[in-house]
Amino acid sequence: MTPPIEISTHVPVPPERAWEAFNSPVAITQWNQASPDWHCPRATVDLRVGGRHVARMEARDGSFGFDYAGTYEEVEAPHVVALRLDDGRLARTTFTPEGAGTRVTTTFDPEGTHSIEMQRQGWQAILDSYAAFATRAG
Repeated sequence: MTPPIEISTHVPVPPERAWEAFNSPVAITQWNQASPDWHCPRATVDLRVGGRHVARMEARDGSFGFDYAGTYEEVEAPHVVALRLDDGRLARTTFTPEGAGTRVTTTFDPEGTHSIEMQRQGWQAILDSYAAFATRAG
């Protein structure tokens, strides 16, 4: 079994604001893409243990799309949120005060199709997009 992958970013907002930018369905549609040729036209969030998360990911040209979906296993605002993806993998994100902002760290189980480095880069690009949004939203 391949060990989990960890990615991280720092946002210059308190944990409560970082949490809201990460978990609000309206916010998710603004930042949840790895590159400008992708977008997230809709997201639903039932932010409670046992609740569902679904974010629709689509290529802007309409050539491909999929649902990033799972069930929340851990919700402790504004510190940690963990999502068991529908394919069985776990993605866990923590929000830790750091300096004048928040360190946001996601640890996720890799899938077996794409290289570890490709997955790390893709997830980091999405987290970087989140950080840019959270910074602008302040």
